[in-house]
Amino acid sequence: MDKITWTDLGIASVLVCISLAISLCLRLGLARRIGIAAVRTVIQLTAIGMILKHVFQAQHPLWIVVIALVMTLTAGLTAGGRGRYGYRGLRRDALLTMWATSWIVAAIGFYGVLHIKPWYDPQYVIPILGMILGNTLSTVALTFDRLLQMIAQQRGQIEMLLSLGATPWEAFQDIARQSVGAGMLPTINSMSVVGIVSLPGMMTGQILAGGDPEQAVRYQIVIMFFMCAASALGGILAAWLVFRRFFSKNACFLPQKLQRH
Repeated sequence: MDKITWTDLGIASVLVCISLAISLCLRLGLARRIGIAAVRTVIQLTAIGMILKHVFQAQHPLWIVVIALVMTLTAGLTAGGRGRYGYRGLRRDALLTMWATSWIVAAIGFYGVLHIKPWYDPQYVIPILGMILGNTLSTVALTFDRLLQMIAQQRGQIEMLLSLGATPWEAFQDIARQSVGAGMLPTINSMSVVGIVSLPGMMTGQILAGGDPEQAVRYQIVIMFFMCAASALGGILAAWLVFRRFFSKNACFLPQKLQRH
């Protein structure tokens, strides 16, 4: 396969222009968002490509730590700012959720499964951590959004259950269960159809690079399991943090903390 040139990228951009044209013709109101997203894609990926080229040549652990922190910070702030409702400290809770769950799963995967040596090998650490963070971001953002929406919608029901003698967790557990389930749904759906409907990025990349398809499949299975574990832990931790925010130590419900964006 030939290398992709800037001319090739220009031809591919015609497809985005088609999307813009459709949006304008049908008045979907998406043209501006598509255009901004396309420009950001080019700028961000070009910039990270230049940075990674330097990082791969340097092979220095400090660069890996800095990039991992920037990726985690960006993912955490994004996960905490996508919903219709919020509360003071939401971004901090989202950042904690992203950092704790993704890094724990990544550490176990790097050293317990993939046996990466040295630990700061950018060829493995950066792309795998990025995939885990990206998938966990979706789960955490959806979970926080659903949790806060249901608190707003079911405020009266929660107060009624508490008045009837239910514990804070008994009043909250259905909301937590439904929210974590909704957050996990994209990951579960993706795992259900992988290899049949879609060929994921890591597997496709290895095959296009001439790698052994069997090894590519094994790597992809491992990555999918990493992402599933991080998503589950992220959803659970998000629910626990919201529970701690909206129920005081003396079992008082605090719906006044909820803010509509």
